[in-house]
Amino acid sequence: MIVGTGSGPGARGERPLPAGPDPTPDIDPDELPDGLVVADAHGRVVCFNAAAERITALRAEDALGRRLEKALPLEDLEGRRWWQLTDPYGGLATRVRQPERNLLLPGGREVLVSARYVREEPTGAVRRVVVCLRDTEARRRTERSHAELIATVAHELRSPLTSVKGFTATLLAKWERFTDDQKRLMLETVDADADRVTRLIAELLDISRIDSGRLEVRRQPVDIGAAVGRHIQAYVAAGQPADKFLLRLEPPLPALWADPDKIDQVLSNLLENAVRHGEGTVTIDVTPSASPREGETDAHAATSVTVSDEGSGIPEESMNRVFTRFWRGSKRGGTGLGLYIVKGIVEAHGGTITVGRAPDGGAQFRFTLPASLPAYLV
Repeated sequence: MIVGTGSGPGARGERPLPAGPDPTPDIDPDELPDGLVVADAHGRVVCFNAAAERITALRAEDALGRRLEKALPLEDLEGRRWWQLTDPYGGLATRVRQPERNLLLPGGREVLVSARYVREEPTGAVRRVVVCLRDTEARRRTERSHAELIATVAHELRSPLTSVKGFTATLLAKWERFTDDQKRLMLETVDADADRVTRLIAELLDISRIDSGRLEVRRQPVDIGAAVGRHIQAYVAAGQPADKFLLRLEPPLPALWADPDKIDQVLSNLLENAVRHGEGTVTIDVTPSASPREGETDAHAATSVTVSDEGSGIPEESMNRVFTRFWRGSKRGGTGLGLYIVKGIVEAHGGTITVGRAPDGGAQFRFTLPASLPAYLV
């Protein structure tokens, strides 16, 4: 890392570097997001930026000029002093770096540390040791999220698998004792629980693809109005009254290219939430709208779908957490992953999704998808 010799308030120690024919512009170390500590050829700290102050709770004035091992007394997780173990100035002459690892600051606080040894020439003397410090809070949040996901999945799997195991074991042991109607009821329960497990596994796969940026979108023409109509018909066939749903289309709608299976997944989740958690009429508005993409100003370059209900709605203080993992409404149930997946699918299409309050006081979800042709047809 090349750091300039700035002279303003952000300059925390001397940082002279030889200038080549095309010198790199000066960089204020305090502008860097990670902690930066630099020691000279004699092992004394010559740079200690603002992020390093924040992470170590040590003032730059107290660190500058001190020996590196005194200013930054790091220990590994077994209590061994890291600088004595690595010995940057007297260790292997071929070593040029230390990979990132978890170390402990005084007081036991964990920090991610990596180091680079700058040598005059290969196998030459160390001219500078550059240390990068990163807070572990982001990693801890990720680890907590993974732990919560594992706990949620284990809990959601336990119930249907227990049911499947119980009914199958009972049927195998006492088949002759049950009537045909009893057998059918048990098998239908097993089938429903197997579907529940399948849905959970599908959700986990979707989350993995969303988090890794590998969610594949297979675009083809989609009639969004017809897709909404099919979901409404399925609810009516399952026993919901037909007048519970109101579908309003505003033609002409632009041609929409999207992944039909994933759009069905989005619609299924939003309508299920409206039916399960909302009250009154569920209204679905499908309208042309401006594209969510920057630079596109055509007012009919996208399609918006708005799903509203007449229930109590989502509390204002919860709206910024609706699309996060494990968020659940006031009524418990489900994994809390559905809306997180919905947001990932919409964004994979280049669209946006928002939540707000419907005119009648219920929850209102609105997603917008750009209607432009896929790149290979342009």
